[in-house]
Amino acid sequence: MADASPDKTAIRNAATVIVLRDRQTTPHILMGQRGANAAFMPNKFVFPGGAVDATDKTVPLAHPVPAPCAARLADDAPENLADALAVAAIRELWEETGLVLGTPAPWAGPVPADWQSFAATGHVPTAAKLQFVFRALTPPGRPRRFDARFFLVDAADLASDPDDFSAASDELSHLQWVPLREARRFDMPFITEVVLSEIEARVQDTAAPASVPFFKNNDEESLFLRLRGA
Repeated sequence: MADASPDKTAIRNAATVIVLRDRQTTPHILMGQRGANAAFMPNKFVFPGGAVDATDKTVPLAHPVPAPCAARLADDAPENLADALAVAAIRELWEETGLVLGTPAPWAGPVPADWQSFAATGHVPTAAKLQFVFRALTPPGRPRRFDARFFLVDAADLASDPDDFSAASDELSHLQWVPLREARRFDMPFITEVVLSEIEARVQDTAAPASVPFFKNNDEESLFLRLRGA
């Protein structure tokens, strides 16, 4: 997002991925720990994710974001951002965990530099199984601010072995499948705890939510809204 708050910290669009495993039996979620020297949320356990890059808007998806989610992503947001958010989510998942959310196929054109390793797996990204479940705007006064969209995906829909983190970067350490009921014992950001509550409430429900919570911390006040799509 181009505008900036009075504290001069620019707000960047971002995407986060919650990978859920064994949801019908013993639900686990994938988490990792940010480095001690990270500028944003050091040492915290988080879901894979990060800011939308300029090239994310140019990467084609094998399948777009499903219609209900796309409509809610468009609420109170710049136009034509839904697919870029999904692309960013898939890229960050790959970079930070080495897991592939894609469809086996050749790329139709030139592959951006930061997608070369993903393309080498023989896949193109797909958003068909991404489910938009939460949105949060970082409060003013933080060293970095993000307008983050949280996506949920089932580990069964990954195109790679969910236990193989060999291609992961070093952005997150201690990557692990955490039992959902034990996740709160980890040191995590407040907003991650809020998102966990949403996941716990609908872990057995595979349908897209009727509306998506939006924790909007703007410069005047904090609002808890619901995104329902146009």
